[in-house]
Amino acid sequence: MTTDPKQHWENVYATKAETDVSWFQDSATPSLQLIALTGARPGDAIIDVGGGASRLVDGLLQAGFEDVTVLDLSRSALNAARQRLGPKGQGVHWIDADAPQWLPERRYDVWHDRAAFHFLTESLDQDAYIERLKQALTIGGHLILGTFAPDGPEKCSGLPVMRHDAESLSTLFGQGFSLIDHRRHEHQTPWGTTQRFQFSTFRRTS
Repeated sequence: MTTDPKQHWENVYATKAETDVSWFQDSATPSLQLIALTGARPGDAIIDVGGGASRLVDGLLQAGFEDVTVLDLSRSALNAARQRLGPKGQGVHWIDADAPQWLPERRYDVWHDRAAFHFLTESLDQDAYIERLKQALTIGGHLILGTFAPDGPEKCSGLPVMRHDAESLSTLFGQGFSLIDHRRHEHQTPWGTTQRFQFSTFRRTS
């Protein structure tokens, strides 16, 4: 990728309203349902990787989760979420970092990523991401990964993506991650088009 990722996403969030991006959701219901299926409890540590200005954090707080972290390489996106939440977001941990280069300082029980991993089109970046995941996710913890499906878009926000299915993700993450659920989801963009996603949930076994 020749475009600097941080510069690209800072520009996106600085120039577009929350509802003017294709990935906007009024509610992160699909992700919240998958997190519930893992059996996550209010005290469990959850990280939303590439969360940006997503409303997943709103839903998690409303559901009673107390240990929520949002990681994104765009400070503008994180600031938008913080401003939206106001005092309700005081207990949220905000991390301004690029996931493949981030150095985790603690462990998490649930690692959620909707539409960040699929921007990693080079094997070196994918390997670095997986290494960070292994450093941060507890044994027995869950990985929830939402990517464009094989028949989904080839680009997003002008950038190329790597489309995946459950089989390709299982191959990438390898031993130590057991696939427990996979499903397709059709996301409706704010302007009425459909984007086909693949959500895969893994349990870390070693």
